[in-house]
Amino acid sequence: MRIATTIFLTDETITPVRLARELEQRGFAGLYLPEHTHIPVSRESPFPAGGELPREYGRTLDPFIALGQAAAVTERLALGTGITLVAQHDPIDLAKQVATLDHLSGGRLTLGVGFGWNAEEAADHGVQWRTRRELARERMALMRALWAEEPTAYDGEFGSVRASHAYPKPVQKPRGPVVGPRTLVGGAAGPQLFAHIAEYSDGWLPIGGRGLTESLPVLREVWEAAGRDPEGLQVVPYAVVPNAGKLAHYAELGVREVVLQLPPAGEAEVLRVLDKYAAFL
Repeated sequence: MRIATTIFLTDETITPVRLARELEQRGFAGLYLPEHTHIPVSRESPFPAGGELPREYGRTLDPFIALGQAAAVTERLALGTGITLVAQHDPIDLAKQVATLDHLSGGRLTLGVGFGWNAEEAADHGVQWRTRRELARERMALMRALWAEEPTAYDGEFGSVRASHAYPKPVQKPRGPVVGPRTLVGGAAGPQLFAHIAEYSDGWLPIGGRGLTESLPVLREVWEAAGRDPEGLQVVPYAVVPNAGKLAHYAELGVREVVLQLPPAGEAEVLRVLDKYAAFL
């Protein structure tokens, strides 16, 4: 099982360069970074985990710039977003960012796709909350058109693009309906989420990994009903606080990669936790 990590990198934590080098030297498989452009002070959306919103949410580094630094100082470390709030991006710009990072890193990028929880943040980007999932779905389709080998147009309810020359292309070749880098969709189990996963991604990025015993058979049924290869489904539990029993359980379910949560802390604390997690490698 591959052991990757995730962390809220901020202006107060260990740097992307230092962390990436330490991860690769220790043998960890990857680094995934979350995204929040800003957190409005007059916030009504409750924090999903309950309680006060942690400080790091409003100080998060841009994941693509941070991952670009990580890519430049490593050779094997996988790079991922966990997650990209696709609805909050111009899809033409995002397609260029994603393809460029994947190209420059030699195909090491995983694009984690999510729909968000902070309605105020999304509203400042012009996103209507009730249609954000369909908006993200369409923006993924528009990006796939730009990543296609031949100039391909896309015309949707929320946006369009003419058939265009758009380079670089992501390194990974198309597989089934999926075009672009390895793509995982995050979110809570449910029919709508599983339909999105089967339509345009390589699999699921469930936070914490709870309830997989019950959810995985349902997802596999939706996946196969969509004509997808049963062996191609990837499920990557995300932001996991590990123990040996939990990782063994994931392995029994066929999970081949787990993303462990690191603290949003300075270098000394993060490296201490990395040394602890090294026991699971």
